Amino acid sequence: MNAPIRHRLAVASRAVAAIGGGYAVAALSAAAIALWWPASRAEAALGGTLASFLVFAGAVVWVFAARSAARAWLGLAAPALLLGALVWLRYPGSPS
Repeated sequence: MNAPIRHRLAVASRAVAAIGGGYAVAALSAAAIALWWPASRAEAALGGTLASFLVFAGAVVWVFAARSAARAWLGLAAPALLLGALVWLRYPGSPS
């Protein structure tokens, strides 16, 4: 595969990571904050939602600042797994 096509695929992979992976990390952070913040349910949900906008922006910046597309995906997968575990531990009805 020649260099221009490889470069375009890497940029496309980063764009998918920024949009899809950034959304996933932002949604998981909103849920984790809403479940773990010691405030009323409404305040915790609002705080989590507001914080998720910052998380999404940070994820997009991270994806395009990473050295490679693979590192960008790994940089999104690690916090997604951590946030997913936090949500799973606190979610009502989980077996913990």
